[in-house]
Amino acid sequence: MGNQKADYVWFNGKLVRWEEAKVHVLTHAFNYGTAAFEGIRAYPYNGEMYIFRLKDHLERLQNSCKIYGFNLNYTLEQLIDACIELIKANKLHERTYIRPLVYVAGVGVGIGFSGQPTGVAIAAVPFDTYFSSDGGVHAMVSSWRRISEESLPPSAKIAGHYANSVLAKMHALENGYGEAIMLDSKGNVSEGTGENIFIVKEKRLITPPLSSGILEGITRKTVIQLAQEEGMEVVEREVTRVELYTSEEAFFTGTAAEITPILSVDKKQIGNGKPGSITRKMIELYGKAVIGKIEGHEDWVTPVYKLEEKSKKMGAKATPIS
Repeated sequence: MGNQKADYVWFNGKLVRWEEAKVHVLTHAFNYGTAAFEGIRAYPYNGEMYIFRLKDHLERLQNSCKIYGFNLNYTLEQLIDACIELIKANKLHERTYIRPLVYVAGVGVGIGFSGQPTGVAIAAVPFDTYFSSDGGVHAMVSSWRRISEESLPPSAKIAGHYANSVLAKMHALENGYGEAIMLDSKGNVSEGTGENIFIVKEKRLITPPLSSGILEGITRKTVIQLAQEEGMEVVEREVTRVELYTSEEAFFTGTAAEITPILSVDKKQIGNGKPGSITRKMIELYGKAVIGKIEGHEDWVTPVYKLEEKSKKMGAKATPIS
């Protein structure tokens, strides 16, 4: 994500200056990856900022904490208010990335964290595109396999899990590719290093199922719903590596990546090597959805600046649960 920064971070119930949002070097989460997090986007439109599927993201954060046993001391409503107030405090009026983080805050050495405190931080920074090329990305199939239920729960968005993605991503970059595609424990397609994946075969959208070790992406869910409402057939099933090579179209989905066309895999061109018609259609629909312009899904977006102020002080609605 580069060197983006802002004026304030929401840190354990209050706004603090960016430079003051610190943890000790022996914090459990820093040493053992024990943090649950989310990536959320906000989009400018007609003078307003719209946060896309804020509630859905924060509910997934709650579920990640539940799976690992992290004690989340704030309600869903408090976290929603915190994200809104943070964007206001930073006076953001551009494409923005929001990163809520729940972390084991105990200081010391030892893997177990029973009885240790939990911290919560939220950062929001200007953020445009994840991949450097707007036309799409060239990917490789990684030799590193995606984590599976036998070792770690892929459905939880946990910081430590992403060491798996880092290995695959760095391998791809070192070999001149923009992204890696990871296979599951059975050798079928799972996902990218931070994105879900779709292929198009005979005009059908096909995406790996949860049993392929994927994170249940909110952008993925959005694409499935929008495509079905457009009358497209969407199939969730196992996808073989060979099907990547022979697909008519392919694209990644994710909060950071949005919808990114895959132009080639292992130097094998996908389709004609350009974004296909279905991919372009999904990009168009998604672009409308994130600013509340899809009829029937206006509730997917949360406006920031038009909301009536509920309190003048952040602490009034960011008090930990007693």
